[in-house]
Amino acid sequence: MNKRKHRHADLDAELSSPDLDCQPIDPQTGQPLPLRAQVGYYPGYQTLRQQRFWDAATRDVVMRRMHEVPPIRFFTLAEARQLAAVAARIIPQDDRELAYRIPIVPWIDERLHSGRIDGYRYEGMPADGEAHRLGLQAINDIARALHDKDFIDLTPPPQEGILRTLHDDNPPAGHAIWARMPVQRYWMLLVQDCIEVYYAHPFAWDEIGYGGPAYPRGYMRLQHGQPEPWEKDEVRYSWRAPKWSVSQEYTPLGGGHDTITPGQEGTH
Repeated sequence: MNKRKHRHADLDAELSSPDLDCQPIDPQTGQPLPLRAQVGYYPGYQTLRQQRFWDAATRDVVMRRMHEVPPIRFFTLAEARQLAAVAARIIPQDDRELAYRIPIVPWIDERLHSGRIDGYRYEGMPADGEAHRLGLQAINDIARALHDKDFIDLTPPPQEGILRTLHDDNPPAGHAIWARMPVQRYWMLLVQDCIEVYYAHPFAWDEIGYGGPAYPRGYMRLQHGQPEPWEKDEVRYSWRAPKWSVSQEYTPLGGGHDTITPGQEGTH
């Protein structure tokens, strides 16, 4: 593990709450699941074991994701720490050992630092970097309004409650910022950035049993849902969220009232 990976692990440890059990629960025993290096439904499966079948360019890209975590250059340290706390609630990794948690913030930071965009921007939304900075400020405004603390200083239950107000399109503070950009557009940007980084990482591929890059070997068993020879059969990974987590509940985006429908009706 290189030094940058260590720094990410240290940040995860800093964000961990010693006073609250955040680990998923075993439905049978009611006890927290033990931390593990590999989570998900495909124990023992490792996409990287197939890297000798990839071309050099593909292998280089994937291995950079594993070992060359970029430094923070766009966000301030305070912003990066706050975004890490937000990402930890959007995509919890509380059942992973620290060394095997996927770094999310450095890759979002790298995208914004390099100016890489999706090729369009929704009308009414500022540039992605500005939207992230404004959103983090508004999240802190909500945290102070509800709990008289910064978001980073709260435990996970109130943090999830704050993020839920964004999901439900009903934030109780930060109104000057939400007048500059729609709450739901920011929420979708935030979640999309976290998800895209997470599922671009080989650890996430192992978790979902993704067969890995197909080029140049290709897939052999595209019919009838059969696994490739190098893939693993699914094994049930039973868990439920901690009792305090709003992840146990489903509500539609916008809390059930009129919402912005996701789509690409944007402007460059």
